[in-house]
Amino acid sequence: MAALAGETRTILYGFWLSSCTWRVRAALKVKQIPFEEKSIDIVKKRSQLTDEYRAVNPSQKVPALVIDNTTLVESMAILQYLEETRATPSLVPNTPLLRARMREICEIIVSGIQPLQNVGLRTHFSNEEQYIMFTKYWTERGLQTLEDMLQKTAGRYCVEDQFSMADLCLVPQLYNAVSRHRLNLEKYSTVS
Repeated sequence: MAALAGETRTILYGFWLSSCTWRVRAALKVKQIPFEEKSIDIVKKRSQLTDEYRAVNPSQKVPALVIDNTTLVESMAILQYLEETRATPSLVPNTPLLRARMREICEIIVSGIQPLQNVGLRTHFSNEEQYIMFTKYWTERGLQTLEDMLQKTAGRYCVEDQFSMADLCLVPQLYNAVSRHRLNLEKYSTVS
């Protein structure tokens, strides 16, 4: 996707509470990349559905990142691009096995938890209670899977003692688990 015409600043289009935006925002800060954030209200105003935002991101989701004369979408693709173009500080472990473990953790979160608790799903349920039961179930199931995995991989962080993309994915999901679902994380001692 081309960048916005003539744009040279790094711009993050996102929603303050979006876990996908959160992980990209955190990576930009960790890598000390100056950026401007433009708010896209995906909850009340549904700004992602405007023609103006569709010109930025055809999938009409957040985040989108304008950087290096191009626009990138999908948080994991953005994280990988940032890692490949700005390797310091690194957000990936230094061995193939540990990188694979990091990717497993990321996938559990970005494929197995986050999309199943997305606010965009709400309209596909006949009532709020069904939506909450569905999203809470998948969040709890995903957190239990992570607990089992992290018992084998964690040190100070998800993968031994190096802060990585897995941690960038985990923190927003824990926030959602506690704030949105009011889950008690005591049974996920390694995760928490």
